[in-house]
Formats: sequence, structure tokens, C-alpha cells
Amino acid sequence: MKNSIFVLLLLVCSISAAQENNYQSVGLDINEYIKGTLVTPGNNEKAPLVLILQGSGPTDRDGNQSFLKNDALKKLAHALAEEGIASYRYDKRIFQVQRLGIKEQDMRFDDFVTDAITAIDHFKTEPDFSKIIVLGHSQGSLVGMIAAKDRADAFISVAGLAQPIDSVLTTQVAAQLPGLKENVQQAFSELRSHGSTSSYNPVLESIFRPSVQPFILSWMKYHPQEEISSLDIPVLIINGTNDLQVSETEAELLKHAYPKAQLALFENMNHILRKIEGDDLMNNKSYNEPGQPLHPELIPQLVEFVRSIE
Repeated sequence: MKNSIFVLLLLVCSISAAQENNYQSVGLDINEYIKGTLVTPGNNEKAPLVLILQGSGPTDRDGNQSFLKNDALKKLAHALAEEGIASYRYDKRIFQVQRLGIKEQDMRFDDFVTDAITAIDHFKTEPDFSKIIVLGHSQGSLVGMIAAKDRADAFISVAGLAQPIDSVLTTQVAAQLPGLKENVQQAFSELRSHGSTSSYNPVLESIFRPSVQPFILSWMKYHPQEEISSLDIPVLIINGTNDLQVSETEAELLKHAYPKAQLALFENMNHILRKIEGDDLMNNKSYNEPGQPLHPELIPQLVEFVRSIE
């Protein structure tokens, strides 16, 4: 009897929370690789759906990693639902390597694209959604623009790179370890030409260890500016001016590659979509502060764009 009362109380609390938030959030698994959460507005009307793709690393559906919890994508999904926009987000394949039994040497960038395409195709058959919009954050921007082509109704890039990953990593290494710039260039050249490389300084092991080379090579073959220029749908490009990982210059390059795109640069927005007016220490600290609100201009811009899609 006590158990029955407890279950009833949990059900009542869940219904009350959903009514208060004006949206419904349910787990939805599309296949063994795509396990996520569908968030729908509470008004039961046919809504546009935003497919949210997260950034690099072993990132879950909420935008978190093992020791970094910021809930950026979870907050994004809930805020969109409050404005009548549905969303679906899922745990990245690389986040599930242990459960799936995937070895590092078997991972490919194209696996992320395959999952995104599968998700788009799934929701295109669902009658409850009026449009499919792909939103890619950071690494997810490139994944999203590839997957969205000829499938989605619109595309949104948030903190997306405009340059190939080997160019980006070369620039980063040169800034931190100037003496290794030529070595990293040589290693990437060899990787591109021969499919593997051994000509790298041990300091660069995290980039060029043999088990990760196939993944890096599969990522290198895509040029974001070329991919975005091949789209023929409405595009919104967003970046923050306080992003320590992706500068607004990248957004401007994407805009140049696709002149029809809308460009929005948000003052003091960082990589995880927060408004940070302090120094780099405060910026980095925010990556593990889920209570911080999203940048105040982000949701209004997204809502305006989604509602403008014909």
C-alpha cells in the first residue's frame, strides 16, 4: 500500500512539473546508437522540431562530460519548448563507447554524421512536427551542415568552426608551442597523403597517437566553408565574443562562405552559451556551473529564426 501511494505521489509530481514548465520531456531511443530525449511544447499543437547536435569529446545529450556539468543543451531544449518549439537531443556515440563496445581506432567522424542523418530521417516521418531544423554546436556544426543538406528545412550553427580541423589544430599548437608548428604541419601532410603518420614529436601524442589517426583523418576531409556553401536552406550563424574555443572570426568566415545566412554575434557569450563578463578564470569556471542562465539574447534569436522559416 505504501509503495502504491509513493508511486502515485511521484506521478502527481511529474504531471505538476510538466504543467508548470509547459512542456513534456520523454526518453526516445531511435536505434542502439541514438538514445536521447524528445521535448515537446505542452499545447499539443504541431510544432517545428530542432535537432540539437553537441560539440567535441564524449558529450551527453545535455551538453555535459564526465567532470564538466553545465546543462547548456538541456537548458536550450527546455527554453525552446517554452516558446512552442520541440527538440530532440541524444548522447553522442563517443559518449557511449563502453556500452557499445567501440574501440578508439574504430571511431570515425562520419559516424556522427550517420547518426544525425538517421535522426533527421526518423522525424521526417513523424506527422507531429511541421519543420525539421538542425542546430549544431561546436563540432556539431560541421556534423549538422553535412547532415542537413537536402534533408532539413533550416540549419543553425552555434560556435562552429569555419576551417578544416587540421588547420585549426595547427594554429592552436603554433600558439602554445611555436617550435612545433613545422612538425605538426609535416605530420598532418603525411597523414593526408599516406593515411597515417609517425613523424610527430611525442608531445603531440594526444593528436597523432595511432589509435586516433583514423578519426582525425576522417574529420580532415571536410571543409566547413565548402559544406555550408552547398546548402540551399535558411541558415543562422551564431557566435559569442567571449568564446575561448571558437572566435567570432570563424562565424564571419562561415557567413562569407554562405552570404544568404543570418549572422548573430552575442556580446560576452562564451562557448557554453553563457554571458561571462569576467576574466578567463570565470569563463572556465562556468563550464561546471549548471545553474547559470543562458545568454539572454540567444533564445529570442533562435525563436525568431525558427518562426521565420516558411
